[in-house]
Amino acid sequence: MIPEIRKILYATDLSKNSSYAFLYAVDMAKRHNSKIVILHSVRPVHYLDSEEIMSYQALELLDKAKKVEQETDFEEIRKNLQKFCEITEKQIGPPCLELVSKILVPLGHPVEEILNAADKEDCDAIVLGTHGKGFLKHTFLGSVAEAVLARSRKPVLVIPLPSEKTNFDGR
Repeated sequence: MIPEIRKILYATDLSKNSSYAFLYAVDMAKRHNSKIVILHSVRPVHYLDSEEIMSYQALELLDKAKKVEQETDFEEIRKNLQKFCEITEKQIGPPCLELVSKILVPLGHPVEEILNAADKEDCDAIVLGTHGKGFLKHTFLGSVAEAVLARSRKPVLVIPLPSEKTNFDGR
């Protein structure tokens, strides 16, 4: 028997393709009467040299910068979510915003944050888009999507770039 899908983790980098993948997350949530947890991982800031990092003031500034960056990303996700939902509802009908139960903006490496959030939030499936860029090894699957797919113990739906013919503009 296939396990019930009650909660879906939708991982986004706020790109056009991730907004296309959001259509799939919403459709899946509607079909399974489930909720969506949105995650956008913010990579840590690594631009201070070792002497600056040692000073208390630099650590304080870095902490403030991280908070501002996370708050900015949270607001960016909220704005994009509203746009995504407007577009999604035109294509597959309402509801959209009602399906989102939580928005997470952790500071860390995307692969680790996706896998950690899927476990911590007790998600039953993961949905993410892929850019398909990089060296030959990553031609059809982005490095984040490939790593999540390889390491996850939960079902992962990887959405490739839409074709040129697809009438979708999530930005």
